[in-house]
Amino acid sequence: MKNNARPLRRALAMAALAKAALAIAALLGLAARAGAAGPPPDRPPAPALSPAAERVLATVHEDLRPLARRFLAAPPPPPLSATSLPALRGMKFMLPPQLAEPAPQTLRIDGPAGARALSLHVVGERAATAKPVLLYLHGGGFVSGAPAMDVRQLQDIALAVDCIVVSVGYRLAPETVHPGALEDNLAALQWLRAHAAELGGDPTRMAVLGGSAGGGHAAMLSLAMRDRGLPPLRMQVLIYPMLDDRSGSSQAVPAPFGNMMWNEAANRFGWSALLGVPAGSPQVPDGAVPARAPSVTGLPPTFIGVGSIDLFLPENLRFAERLMAASVPTELLVVPGGFHGFDMVARDTPVAREFTQRWQAALRRALAPHPQPASP
Repeated sequence: MKNNARPLRRALAMAALAKAALAIAALLGLAARAGAAGPPPDRPPAPALSPAAERVLATVHEDLRPLARRFLAAPPPPPLSATSLPALRGMKFMLPPQLAEPAPQTLRIDGPAGARALSLHVVGERAATAKPVLLYLHGGGFVSGAPAMDVRQLQDIALAVDCIVVSVGYRLAPETVHPGALEDNLAALQWLRAHAAELGGDPTRMAVLGGSAGGGHAAMLSLAMRDRGLPPLRMQVLIYPMLDDRSGSSQAVPAPFGNMMWNEAANRFGWSALLGVPAGSPQVPDGAVPARAPSVTGLPPTFIGVGSIDLFLPENLRFAERLMAASVPTELLVVPGGFHGFDMVARDTPVAREFTQRWQAALRRALAPHPQPASP
């Protein structure tokens, strides 16, 4: 019995690690191959799901169910916390292989006053051209992630949209609370406006894109630009953006939202780390929570894409409604059965490819020399 128990414990531990890797890949917005964090081929089949897990699986898009079944069958991953954060940041991921071209380069620029220098990853720059420029803000729950982890994603965007893509190594929480990351992203944007021509870019055709926490940072950036009177961007692309600290704290999120990859507890931790006060507090730092902005008037045209079972669906719908009420041109895409990060951890599935093509098409239209209307 003892000999039989040891392999079982090892299998359960490996399954928990696989589940954690999938969840963290979604959290970070990694362009990981479907199955990259999965069990090796000789792993025994996943055990049958509990009735509760079967009900969750029934809400998942059919293209995503094989991956979702494996996730739901594994033991729960370690909760995101101050204790688990160092291990999360130190995890090694099986990233998609980089392309030979366009080759990335790393630049160092001055950060905000009194802060360290910023690292920029630049993909698609070409002298003597006038390409549009995309500022890319990585995900990671406000507490993890780095541009170096997203190089293949940057290359794919540069090729699909025919633009220069620049990713910012903004400071992470909880070591740096708001507005540290926002000021980093503003400094990067201002540098890009001043130096776009040197990279072969057109400073009049700029947009920002972010997924998950990166989407939250993108929305914060657009709001700050408006409030500081800076020239507006052509578009903000918000992929399942993290917009409201109250989700899962002072406001419960009902089922079926948030059963896969990113849950209420993780959301509370990420927001509390960024804000420096508990998520859902009556008072939070100004400009830190896009959903709490008194007004969204004057924001750039916006694309919001999210899955129908993502924890962030309710807050994303509310934000899109506010944008439309403020006459901000807004395109909203809700993917039936899509969970948080589905397009990253299952990027080769038809539903993920279609989702990616939709926001890439929106970017191409917005960044054209003469912006084109959204397709019907």
